[in-house]
Amino acid sequence: MIELGGQDLIIMLMIIGILLGIYIFVLVDILKSEFHGYNKIIWILLVLFLPALGTILYLLIGRKQKVQK
Repeated sequence: MIELGGQDLIIMLMIIGILLGIYIFVLVDILKSEFHGYNKIIWILLVLFLPALGTILYLLIGRKQKVQK
């Protein structure tokens, strides 16, 4: 078992919190935005089934695919 000190635990929880916040932001952004065709469903499935890769890909590629209002 890994022993974590007080500072290590706090840093780890902060990192997890930041990553979870980014993940939630991406899901909300996908759900609120409009996409052409089936892109919305594809992005949701990608982010849900491959959270780390899907989130990174959406931030790099997916945000540019949104329908501009």
